[in-house]
Amino acid sequence: MPDSPSGVSYSTAPTSGIGTTTGMTKPSNYCTLNPLAITNLPATPSNGNLETTGNRNSYGTIALPSSGKWYWEVTPTAGTDPMIGMAAYDSTTNSAILQTSVFYYINGNKYITGTGTSYGASYALNDVIGVAANIDAGTVTFYKNNSSQGAITFNAAGLFPASTTGGGSATYTFNFGQRQFSYAAPAGFSPLVDTLLPTPTIAKPNTVMDVALYTGNGSSQSITGLGFSPDLVWLKARSTTAWHEVFDSVRGTLKHIFTNDTAAESTLANTLTSFDSNGFTLGSDQGVNWNTVPFVAWTWDAGSSNATNTSGTITSTVRANTTAGFSVVTYTGTGSNATVGHGLGVAPELVIVKSRSNANDWAVYHKYNTSAPETDYLLLNSTAATADDNTYWNDTAPTSSLFSIGTNTDVNTSAYTYVAYCWAPVAGYSAFGSYAGNGSSDGPFVYTGFRPRWILTKTTNGLNHWNIYDAARNSYNVADAVLKPNGSGAETTLTGFDLLSNGFKARGTDSENNGSGDTFIYAAFAEAPFPYARAR
Repeated sequence: MPDSPSGVSYSTAPTSGIGTTTGMTKPSNYCTLNPLAITNLPATPSNGNLETTGNRNSYGTIALPSSGKWYWEVTPTAGTDPMIGMAAYDSTTNSAILQTSVFYYINGNKYITGTGTSYGASYALNDVIGVAANIDAGTVTFYKNNSSQGAITFNAAGLFPASTTGGGSATYTFNFGQRQFSYAAPAGFSPLVDTLLPTPTIAKPNTVMDVALYTGNGSSQSITGLGFSPDLVWLKARSTTAWHEVFDSVRGTLKHIFTNDTAAESTLANTLTSFDSNGFTLGSDQGVNWNTVPFVAWTWDAGSSNATNTSGTITSTVRANTTAGFSVVTYTGTGSNATVGHGLGVAPELVIVKSRSNANDWAVYHKYNTSAPETDYLLLNSTAATADDNTYWNDTAPTSSLFSIGTNTDVNTSAYTYVAYCWAPVAGYSAFGSYAGNGSSDGPFVYTGFRPRWILTKTTNGLNHWNIYDAARNSYNVADAVLKPNGSGAETTLTGFDLLSNGFKARGTDSENNGSGDTFIYAAFAEAPFPYARAR
């Protein structure tokens, strides 16, 4: 998506009347309407993506942060039944915009998650509606021509500035601070501009996760250039059939497991021989260092040391990077329903478990797998659709300290040893969610709050592959080089996604990533957080 709308004069030092934003000196990218956020019967943005016309939904490009006070103005200029406010983005149905939202309707009603009640005064075309979202206080206040209509108790964090209609078609003009507001913003409120967004927890994602490309030499070589010492290294030959090889620092060097197979962990000389301060060293084994063959390595940082974790009913060994939301966990099964400490301090949204000592499937918990993900599971080594079986996660969602396991052999058999990889979302760095395919080359847009470096997808309701795309193998859009964790095949081309400054957009029509009516889960990690990202 473009970094800034065309045809609009941008101010790098907004004029007076914009609260705390005076005096900014560095270039800024303000929120605009997102032309890529397509829904059924969408409204059409124009005039630098600050005007929209249509009978349905428009969304801003910046989600409201988890803190702060934010202000913008909207003027309905034509049509009927305008509704102005903020909503969660949904690519599936027109009515979904009301499911998590707050809107100010032209007749003087407010609509909160679709329920209308009386609020303030009615407004007319060409009235200026100010929107003040106080995330810190958990309130939203609408202004009609600078007159407050009253504070609404509503936490709008994560929602997007939005407009829709009550049934007709309308035209709106938005002002997010690109020009002077019609009325002074309330004291302490700021426009939605990237330079004023909260500082990301991880400003440089390549210090905790990165993708490395190298060519095998059939001997020994050190892969360097990472901004950290990796604790999880996932390797795959790109141009030939070869298994996915996974190593981690908790299990130790030379110990590999394979995402495309059920095989138990094995120790093999001349594979990954050391985890280094800025990379890793490989021996001569062709699975990791095949002469003249190009490879990709996906790598994550899990912190600096292992710890014994006694939070669960099973004692685990944990290496956790709480800042980056990633931990490597090893444990021994009991064969009875149990809990395992993961060390993250927040609930993980993706947990992948593999038996080390025996040949078993790779069990996957994903928060957005179904409406009740704790009852369902996926298999990383299989194309199978999601299945319901409470013996995997014991019908219990992960907590800030534990994940639960049942009695299934894939996760908990007495005396079997296991490894679990756990990820929790970190704003601006990692995101886990789902999207609905539409079978069109103008596919759904997924907001992550960062420009993706790495994306994993899987359809939940169809027998399709897991697919991995990354920005290292595709430095330009569309990202179409794909590797499949459940298969040993060489890299193939499958039209995938535009990697954008604030998310990704499906561009293929294939059922693998955008089948009409299919639900897809995803995991994404950042190349750059949104405040620092630029379009590719």
